[in-house]
Amino acid sequence: MMKRPATSARGTGPEISRGRRARGVTLIELMIAILILALLLTIAIPSFRDATLGARLASAANNLLASVQVARSEAIKANAATTLCASANGATCAGSGGWEQGWIVRDASATVIQSQAALPTGFKLTQTGGTATLTFQPIGVGATAATFTACRNSPVGDQERVVNVTATGLAYVSTTTTGSCP
Repeated sequence: MMKRPATSARGTGPEISRGRRARGVTLIELMIAILILALLLTIAIPSFRDATLGARLASAANNLLASVQVARSEAIKANAATTLCASANGATCAGSGGWEQGWIVRDASATVIQSQAALPTGFKLTQTGGTATLTFQPIGVGATAATFTACRNSPVGDQERVVNVTATGLAYVSTTTTGSCP
């Protein structure tokens, strides 16, 4: 008697290849995934740019707000007038140019208390409703009210930050979306 070789229940030959499928990604599935990724990036990149712009403008406005508060508190502490002015060199008040070149806080004896570097290229900081300098009296009130606008000069963005300084010395930042950079 001869024994037959044992066979599996699944069978042999082409029956195995029909039962098992190769696993992988087809070209169509890959193209659909790339298309979905491209759509998501198209939506996300402008939002990221707006967030970056907002953060840079907020940083510029908050730095100016901090300098206003330092000038006011120094005036009260030293019982002498303190000045906040635009400065290109960080040592003296600038005779011309905008606030985007930087600014300083200095006391009555012209000693620099705080110096702020220039804003990044393309950003502008303008002052309206006041003089080129902002002076705080020994009791903490300002000589005049002032409004500063931080915006992107080139290309113009649709976000701005406005730092308002009242004549009583109160300062605060607000957000606008006028889209024009004075």
